[in-house]
Amino acid sequence: MKEEPETTSRPRQGGVSPDAILHSGAEGEFTAEDLVLASGRDVNPKNMAWAERRLAEKGRAALDELLP
Repeated sequence: MKEEPETTSRPRQGGVSPDAILHSGAEGEFTAEDLVLASGRDVNPKNMAWAERRLAEKGRAALDELLP
């Protein structure tokens, strides 16, 4: 079986993602969709509107509050 390179976004066999594709988001910008996903909510218009409001109010702290 041919192994996939570690640069793909799919986890390896066993469900563990290789370190090379993991990132905290601290190194770049994030979107309202990222905030919705970090909160464990489904991406839908209502939750996107919630995330956009949080980003407007709190900026980067909106995501920092959700992540350990």
